[in-house]
Amino acid sequence: MPNVWLERRRTGGGATRYRVKYRLGGRESAKRYAGSFKTKREALARLAWIAGELAAFRVPDLSRLEDGPTHVSTVDDACERWRAARVDVAEGTRALHRIALARVVSVLGDRRIDEITVDDVNKLVLELARTGRRRETIRKSVKYLAAVLEDAGIDPNPARSKRVRLPYEEPVEIEPPTADHLEAVVRLLPHSYLLPLLWLDWSGARVASVETLRVGDYDEPMRRVRLRAATTKTRTALWVALPDVLADAIEATLPPREDRDPAARLFGDVGSDRLRVAIARACRAAGVPVFSPHDLRHRRISLLHRQGRTWAEIGRLVGQRKLSLTADTYTHVLSDGRELDYQALLDERRRRHPDRSLR
Repeated sequence: MPNVWLERRRTGGGATRYRVKYRLGGRESAKRYAGSFKTKREALARLAWIAGELAAFRVPDLSRLEDGPTHVSTVDDACERWRAARVDVAEGTRALHRIALARVVSVLGDRRIDEITVDDVNKLVLELARTGRRRETIRKSVKYLAAVLEDAGIDPNPARSKRVRLPYEEPVEIEPPTADHLEAVVRLLPHSYLLPLLWLDWSGARVASVETLRVGDYDEPMRRVRLRAATTKTRTALWVALPDVLADAIEATLPPREDRDPAARLFGDVGSDRLRVAIARACRAAGVPVFSPHDLRHRRISLLHRQGRTWAEIGRLVGQRKLSLTADTYTHVLSDGRELDYQALLDERRRRHPDRSLR
């Protein structure tokens, strides 16, 4: 049934604001935004009006109140409205919007949307740089602030001005791990993380695949793994053929065919964040440069290029549409182009830990 409620929130400047939100239906219906106010009395007045409209089976028309004395259009309000309206993006993108705009609100949240100037945007850049934010992080916040201002009809848009200056930052050259470094990490990695790491090294898949792959995605007769369209960044399905040694290791972790749950996760409860932490710990313990799971995607693409594959082949194998991105961003000069010997690594682990499974 319809519902209306009040939320209390502190802005970046330390002030308290009261937000009114409501639903037109039950919990399955979307939350709607009905205004933000400096005082609780103003917020309760708006709440009472919304409740009256819902009781009369009417959809509240907030546009009738835009010129009223209680309407305050701040950057915080505008960001909230813009985020609520973005029903056209995936949940992961919505999370990116929330995080990037939270940085904007922490600096400019209590400013009126129509008073934002280029100097204010540069102030935002300086403040984020002062707190140690990287150039790319700041760029995303400015980019989404520009979208919010554009949605609010602010013209000219100060966040798109050429006078906005992002901090200078030397480009960081990614150095994918060598085979020696990977082997050192494999020897120290906890058992449950070994197969996810070998999967990423072989496939070049994005690290999210460790969480999204299901038992039903493994094609045992063909010994391949399916990346479903709904789980890939490009929304394109992809099959990854496995070497026999890796397929055997994965099958050894699965229950008998008649007992398998197709919806169960292929790599158990291993998640991308836990895998990232486990790899970093193993790197430090082995005394090798710390690398992330995503660096294995860079390594695989660089190896495929070194092996003479065309850009079109590489893009198809790893699920990338923009071949210039494959060539310019993900391809590196490798000091060691050696493939890992999965069989030798797995045999070594079994000899050292005969009582431990990989799951």
